[in-house]
Amino acid sequence: MSLEAKITEDLKTAMKAKDQAALRGIRAIKSAILLFRTDGSGNEFDEAAEVKLLQKLVKQRQDSLEIYQKQNRADLAVVEEEEINIIMKYLPTQLSEAELEPIIKEIIETVGATSAKDMGKVMGAANQKLAGKADGKSISAVVKKLLVG
Repeated sequence: MSLEAKITEDLKTAMKAKDQAALRGIRAIKSAILLFRTDGSGNEFDEAAEVKLLQKLVKQRQDSLEIYQKQNRADLAVVEEEEINIIMKYLPTQLSEAELEPIIKEIIETVGATSAKDMGKVMGAANQKLAGKADGKSISAVVKKLLVG
């Protein structure tokens, strides 16, 4: 079942259950899909595009969550956390830092990176290989840890 079909079914279920948090999160995904389809770029909405779109939505909400927490706005932070949890359900399981390390070590060896100067090369290869399995922030943290020491 495609993401779009799954979203439509889950939206109906959330409406029947009157689950406001799920409705907000699912509507955000549905809106983002609609915007992607009508942006005029002609890009195909395949599985890679789905994952990229969902990761973007999660990142936006995490950024907002961070701001709300700094400003002591617990009411708004709760809303963002709920939406993050809903959107994360549609993403493939994310790799932990411990699972990322061996993969990134292998990439570092393949690329021949020796210092922090080579971080760009490693990040490019890692982002390509780990697309959808980990977010850029996690990948970057592990790469820095391994290259800088």
